[in-house]
Amino acid sequence: MRIDLTDTTSSKINKALVQGRRAIGTPAVGMVLTLVIVTDEENAYDALKAANDASREHPSRTLVVVKRFSRSPRDRSKARLDAEVRLGADAGTGETVVLRLYGEVINHAQSVVLPLLLPDAPTVVWWPVNGPVDPAKDPLGALGQRRVTDTYAAEQPIHELTARSENYTPGDTDLSWARITPWRSMLAAALDQLPTKVTSVEVEGEEFNPSCELLAMWLADRLSVPVKRTLSAGPGLTAVRMETEDGPIVLDRADGSLATLCMNGQPDRAVALKRRETSELLAEELRRLDPDDTYASALKFGVDRLGAVVEKAEAEASKTGEDAAADKPAPAKKAAPAKKAAAK
Repeated sequence: MRIDLTDTTSSKINKALVQGRRAIGTPAVGMVLTLVIVTDEENAYDALKAANDASREHPSRTLVVVKRFSRSPRDRSKARLDAEVRLGADAGTGETVVLRLYGEVINHAQSVVLPLLLPDAPTVVWWPVNGPVDPAKDPLGALGQRRVTDTYAAEQPIHELTARSENYTPGDTDLSWARITPWRSMLAAALDQLPTKVTSVEVEGEEFNPSCELLAMWLADRLSVPVKRTLSAGPGLTAVRMETEDGPIVLDRADGSLATLCMNGQPDRAVALKRRETSELLAEELRRLDPDDTYASALKFGVDRLGAVVEKAEAEASKTGEDAAADKPAPAKKAAPAKKAAAK
């Protein structure tokens, strides 16, 4: 069921939601949270599809905020709010309201969204693209207990990670972090099976992929060892190699679907490690609404510090080699050959 409202208000949208629920025979509200999606017209369809799929696990009221920027000064001076209310089969297992803001209303989006939030239910704000530098200080982000961004969609993902680290607030998270959950689980399980000391790590993946950097920072933060970041053709993360005192541990995924886990003294094992859809990543983030301390610790480790650790390790290795060469005794000189006896 769809209800279109032109030049409307938040009050009229709430009335339309009540009337729609009665019309389809579900007057009760059985949703567990409010999901606010802040996006543009170009990415609204994909974001809404992912939210509808995630709502099968987390029934929610989804509010899609689309800011329609006008080109002419005359249009920018006109404030208008259009809404599309979706219920029943058109909205997954919850309710969906698509809000299109025009003119001055764009600068007051939080005032439009606030009356539409479910009472006594948590609120999650998600930016599929163009996330703010400081999500907690964003007017819409301030409404949520959980704020989800995606640095993979940023123009400069690595710089975006640095900005996220500098402005981190408990409750912030990123879909790039959710993408490496299977990798983190598999690597942690491998070290549980083979309790040994890790001496160094190499993370291999495509360039400009923030998930690779986050995994490298997590390993460096948790293991306190040098982590080297190398590039590959992808897709995404392709391999992690951990050098240990008992031999290497290698998790290699060349095709983006099936990985191979290699450990010393054990047969190679095939591991299902496929790249997940956005709806699966979003559903994972909605399972927990408390601050993610592990993500915060890895993020604050810092991309710059990750490079510094590698450089320091290489410098120490080079210095150790030079010291060993200096301490090595010089080879003894050969004795001069005896002079031949003079001819008689």
